[in-house]
Amino acid sequence: MAEQTHVLFVEDDDVIREATQLALERDGFAVTAMPDGLSGLESFRSRRPDIALLDVMVPGLDGVSLCRRIRDESNVPVIMLSARADSIDVVLGLEAGADDYVTKPFDGAVLVARIRAVLRRFGHAGGMRGEEDDPAAEGGVLTFGELEVDTGGMEVRRSGRPVSLTPTEMRLLLEFSAVPGTVLSRDKLLERVWDYGWGGDTRVVDVHVQRLRTKIGQDRIETVRGFGYKLKA
Repeated sequence: MAEQTHVLFVEDDDVIREATQLALERDGFAVTAMPDGLSGLESFRSRRPDIALLDVMVPGLDGVSLCRRIRDESNVPVIMLSARADSIDVVLGLEAGADDYVTKPFDGAVLVARIRAVLRRFGHAGGMRGEEDDPAAEGGVLTFGELEVDTGGMEVRRSGRPVSLTPTEMRLLLEFSAVPGTVLSRDKLLERVWDYGWGGDTRVVDVHVQRLRTKIGQDRIETVRGFGYKLKA
């Protein structure tokens, strides 16, 4: 029997926490549910889950701060939960290192689909698409100025120094590296990196591009207004 995927779920609302835990367990996940950020951090450190679901507004240690603490220690995937889709909380969560977010109230099936999409690109549940379409399938070292991308070893160096990227940032860079100089729209990046088969919030793309720029060079990825982004060859 395959080992269950372990989900850490931090939510202070008793009804939402219990109902979501039951729904995830029915879909085959093992769930550790915590009511506040401090107990969530303790559970993360002791249990080392495969993925973390963090509500933004939890007591003790808010979800954004908890995400930062987790990201300081691990590249485990993180999905933020926010009751306000147009809130600054969404951007703050992504800037803190979250890989995606889901707006409350959410449909259980949508949450499960987003969890599985994140896990696929982190390698917990197989590749996101066929190997023949994967920009890292052939391997090799690509060079763009001072930037080197080892697509086989999944390593990045800038001016000879290693650059630490999260798996989501790495997937994003691989998509750009596969077609340098070609403009990739936000919708295309949502589809290829975040595995969205439906429309998604392009703020996810924008924030991750900004995070990637801080690591590989602000001018390495160019914004093409009205169209998207491209990697400078």
